[in-house]
Amino acid sequence: MDGYIGLGSNVGDPVAELRRAISELVARGVEVPLRSSLYQTEPVETLNPEWFVNAAAAVHFDGNPTQLFEVCRSVEAAQGRERGEPNAPRTLDIDILMLEDVVLSTPALIVPHPRFHQRRFVLEPMVEIAPDAVHPVLETTMRDLLEDCRDVSEVVRLEDAFA
Repeated sequence: MDGYIGLGSNVGDPVAELRRAISELVARGVEVPLRSSLYQTEPVETLNPEWFVNAAAAVHFDGNPTQLFEVCRSVEAAQGRERGEPNAPRTLDIDILMLEDVVLSTPALIVPHPRFHQRRFVLEPMVEIAPDAVHPVLETTMRDLLEDCRDVSEVVRLEDAFA
């Protein structure tokens, strides 16, 4: 199964957290053939003043969406992610953005991610790696979603790439 994930961190050393997350995903059987640059991003929908570092990555996984979700959650937990208040500071957040043409809604997992098309901090890195990828519900490219995005939060591409 091919798709895209979004990664973010704003606790500790966010750049190191994202790099470690990719290594941990690969160690758990998730191929990561393509990664965006890292982006420093203004907090959205939170009172927390700490800026995030965000990125996107293309993934390939020989399992189903629920299994990939479980792998992502295990990586978050291994890196000290604690689930408390929504939008609280976090060492690591991994979201499944899209998986092929899958449309799925369970109590634990919604694919495609229900709000990623409204978030500049997700769309900027997605457009970098997959500008012509089509949202399976909105039937619109990432490039067009970014162009139409009303989110005005600041997103700054960092010089060091997500390698």
